[in-house]
Amino acid sequence: MKKLFISVLTLFLSATVFSQKDSLQLGSYYAEDQIYLNVSFNSLKDQPSSISSSGFSFGFRAGFLKDIILNKQGSFSFAIGLGYGYDSYSHDLKVSTLDNIDQFEVGTGIEANKMIIHNIEFPIEFRWRNSTAKRYKFWRIYPGIRFAYNFSNRFSYIENNQRVDYKNIRSFNNFIYGATLSVGYDAFNIQLFYGLNSFFNDSFVEGESINTKALKIGLIFYIL
Repeated sequence: MKKLFISVLTLFLSATVFSQKDSLQLGSYYAEDQIYLNVSFNSLKDQPSSISSSGFSFGFRAGFLKDIILNKQGSFSFAIGLGYGYDSYSHDLKVSTLDNIDQFEVGTGIEANKMIIHNIEFPIEFRWRNSTAKRYKFWRIYPGIRFAYNFSNRFSYIENNQRVDYKNIRSFNNFIYGATLSVGYDAFNIQLFYGLNSFFNDSFVEGESINTKALKIGLIFYIL
């Protein structure tokens, strides 16, 4: 499934590269169709009180955004996109499955506890920039929302000197969404992602609901 999606995404992005020369028209009316690349530092918020903060975590995403102009000058637009996202989290929640029932515990006595996520992503951005058709260095402010469909999740850790892996657990939320904000000048842009729903559905640890969400901050590069 992952190989098929990556192949389709590669073909999609390759096709759009050839149309980029037409996306920035000379004149007052133009669009900025773009490939985007994003790297981020990830953390987990709203965790149960018995779970400590996450360790070093990171993410990577890439895709394409289609620019839809909202005014003649091109300073306001609406963009929709398609992409792939990878996230790795170091965390203290022990996940296991017994008889097709997911179980959650405080991760004491285990090491290298990781949550790996692969998503198909659908970003939406509301864009303001002070560019023109001939000026390529400009300020931008792009608030938006990003929807993600999870097609693979894996939980792994080392317990009693043995690696344990659980893949595609049933309690994992297949649809994740959150607010985004990209701000920057020219090639240097900072993006913030604030998760609005939990990674898990109807899950509990020590009687407390697991409402863990993502918080990400990193750099995003828009490539014409």
